Amino acid sequence: MAGHGKKYIEAAKKIEPERLYEAEAAIALMREVTYANFDETIEVHARLGIDPRQADQLVRTNVALPHGTGKVVRVLVFAAGEAERMALDAGADYAGTDEYVQKIQNDDWLEFDAAIAMADQMGKVGGLGRILGRRGLMPNPRSGTVVRAPEDLPAVIRELKGGRIEFRNDRTGIVHAALGRKSFTDEQIRDNLYAVVDAINRAKPTSIKGVYCRTLTIATTMSPGIGLDVATTSAAASASAG
Repeated sequence: MAGHGKKYIEAAKKIEPERLYEAEAAIALMREVTYANFDETIEVHARLGIDPRQADQLVRTNVALPHGTGKVVRVLVFAAGEAERMALDAGADYAGTDEYVQKIQNDDWLEFDAAIAMADQMGKVGGLGRILGRRGLMPNPRSGTVVRAPEDLPAVIRELKGGRIEFRNDRTGIVHAALGRKSFTDEQIRDNLYAVVDAINRAKPTSIKGVYCRTLTIATTMSPGIGLDVATTSAAASASAG
């Protein structure tokens, strides 16, 4: 564990390295091994049996966390006219198109956590792909953040502010997703974990023939990871989803 501090090393000693924990046991152990004095983010990391170089094996989906992420989500809506007004009335932090396109392009303005675009504004927004795409902020029809009818905006805004997250595999075939904060209850963390695991399993590419979800690990920002039993966690997640 070269490069880790004494607190991390001591915490890691409490984790059985070859053991795969059920969700409740892993969450309880996570409480024991965390040592930071701030409200850390809790994440799950899933190593998938995919080839990220193959377009038909990429995993990208979204899920509404039952208990949210524990953070304030600032939403920008690219809209004009009546849709702009409806977006602001529905709770969007920013709404408009030309002004925000220019701010992003010219001033590197990125003071928002999620972006939605009306379909009729995508012609103007499309040029921001290079900036927003690599930060996961680009509106996309597949993620439900490109909206055709203004009356659909309130529901999308509520979902994003309420804890809907989008995730996709990285270049090594791993999915990283936030589950909430350390201040959440064990039940809230468990419910959010099950929601994410179920979403990952539902997003399995049809071209995958072997083992899809190879490992699951839960950890806070600073603490060592705890291996989850994939089979029992996936089964519980499926049952929880109904």
